[in-house]
Amino acid sequence: MALSSARKAAMAAVAVAALGGVSFFGASASEAAPGPAVHAAPASAPDSAVAKRSVSAHRQAPQVVTRVIGKGRVDGHRWSVALEFHRTLPKGYTLPTLPDGASAPGTSLLCQRMYIGGVRIDHQGGPWSDCQPVNGTNDPGPAGEMGLWGLHDKGLDGTRLMVANPEPDVAYGVITLVDGHQVKAATVTVPGTTYRAWAAPIPDGQTITAVDQYDSRHHQLTHDTNWR
Repeated sequence: MALSSARKAAMAAVAVAALGGVSFFGASASEAAPGPAVHAAPASAPDSAVAKRSVSAHRQAPQVVTRVIGKGRVDGHRWSVALEFHRTLPKGYTLPTLPDGASAPGTSLLCQRMYIGGVRIDHQGGPWSDCQPVNGTNDPGPAGEMGLWGLHDKGLDGTRLMVANPEPDVAYGVITLVDGHQVKAATVTVPGTTYRAWAAPIPDGQTITAVDQYDSRHHQLTHDTNWR
């Protein structure tokens, strides 16, 4: 379970609660896996050849794309956060039901996979805990969410992870701890989509005094002191 600052009201009414806790960012910086190389078609290639390549690439697009947002060690444990995008709703997943009885909209699925010490946060909720339905690769719905996650006590203590799904102009986040230490985490985007996140660990016993987000020119975009 997590303490989150921006969950959508309709989805919150139907989401299945899963056990978990808030976690602190560790000293290690988030690591991003290298993105896929993009090769432009030769200038002399005929339009028909370019079109065929485009169609072929579309057909070969993977059904599930996973991107590591951050990983490292904190409190002697390995931690990691990844976004997992399913182009179509996976077998076994059922769309949540809205208060009016209708199914929540969504043609794809976006999952946030978080681990501390080899244990997936919210695993008690089943394989689709911490997943939300989205519409294709460009749904703006998840943007703006931020939460503290951990393995117990609703993320209020112990080793925790902070994960933000920021707006498009956010390049990185900076967490200031009560002891004055600051942790910076860069925004990482899932290839072929607009889904992005930054993540870092918070050590056990630490308290957050502020969370700030910046654009690529280092201009401060947000300042939040409502975390602990």
